Amino acid sequence: MTMNSNSPESFFIPITYQGKDMDISAKLITTGFTYRIAVELSAQTIFFEPDEERNFRAVIPYQENAREIPVQKELLQVIAETLDELFK
Repeated sequence: MTMNSNSPESFFIPITYQGKDMDISAKLITTGFTYRIAVELSAQTIFFEPDEERNFRAVIPYQENAREIPVQKELLQVIAETLDELFK
């Protein structure tokens, strides 16, 4: 996967959730020296970005959060843990 700050790089995050293997579509977005990963879940965009300890955390933008579409926290945790493994 090449990193080009002008366009997002698409890839899949392979996870196992509730006993099912899934490939979650994602986009790597780089800006300057940082990056984050955009994931579409339940018709909303959720970003995963590394924290100070370089572990991924989910960030739901206010406009998405205001729509009050429920997202399963366990699913977000599985995605974050998988990203931790993939990017370390």
